[in-house]
Amino acid sequence: MPVLLPPALGLFLDLLRCPTCRTRRLRPDRGALRCAAGHTFDIARHGYAGLLTGTRATSGDDAAMVRSRERFLATGRFAPIRQAVARLAADSAPERGTVVDVGCGTGYYLAGVLDELPGARGLGLDTSVRALRSAARAHDRAAAATWDVFRRFPLADEVADVVLDVFAPRNPAEFRRVLRPAGRLIVVRPTGRHLDELCGGVPGMVTVDPAKEQRLHRALAPYFEAVVTEQVEYPMALVGLESLDLVGMTPSARHVSPAHLNDDGPLSDRVTVSVLATTYRPR
Repeated sequence: MPVLLPPALGLFLDLLRCPTCRTRRLRPDRGALRCAAGHTFDIARHGYAGLLTGTRATSGDDAAMVRSRERFLATGRFAPIRQAVARLAADSAPERGTVVDVGCGTGYYLAGVLDELPGARGLGLDTSVRALRSAARAHDRAAAATWDVFRRFPLADEVADVVLDVFAPRNPAEFRRVLRPAGRLIVVRPTGRHLDELCGGVPGMVTVDPAKEQRLHRALAPYFEAVVTEQVEYPMALVGLESLDLVGMTPSARHVSPAHLNDDGPLSDRVTVSVLATTYRPR
């Protein structure tokens, strides 16, 4: 039996473009999306569209990372970051705007933005099909699709009011192309103090490059200028297995030995959360 078109995905049919043709619109057709040239993209039974073709990126969250992420985010420990993102988006977008979350993961931050913008629609893009299963049901106005941030996005020009990039890779040229002239890009990234207690106590933890801010500025400067930056920093107490999930949901999970991710490992029960959230306007 064909998969029905998810209502949230239907909200984006006017903006989506065939990843192969780049210019043709996609239409629903018996459990898939199809362009006029016949290129077809399945709609998964979990509700996301499989738009990514060819060689797949391998850097997306795997099943274990997604489970850790879902458990940890459900605790509300990162709620202040989510609230900051939602606040910046609400200051930038019309109430019935269009939000695109690039590298959306499970849709946690996109859902927070849509809660703040009652008439807005959201689209989450990610390479991880396991994460997209959650993103597709994160909010009733959030659609989800497989996509690689480093490729040309399957979207028409100048269609987004807000592009979110929260702890995700960046493609400044594509961010600029899909944003409306009055649109805004919101970028969230860690400072050098973020989770520093874990980085100092667990071998293999990925640390923040001291030159990260300079690289970010160089990459975005040809396309965007900063409007406002908020720092979100607070101490966070961890209980039970939360420290394991916190490590397990990050890229560090690929580098840390399993011996350091157990109940007896040297994981701190109190860490510092420290991130920067910046709103940018197109040049």
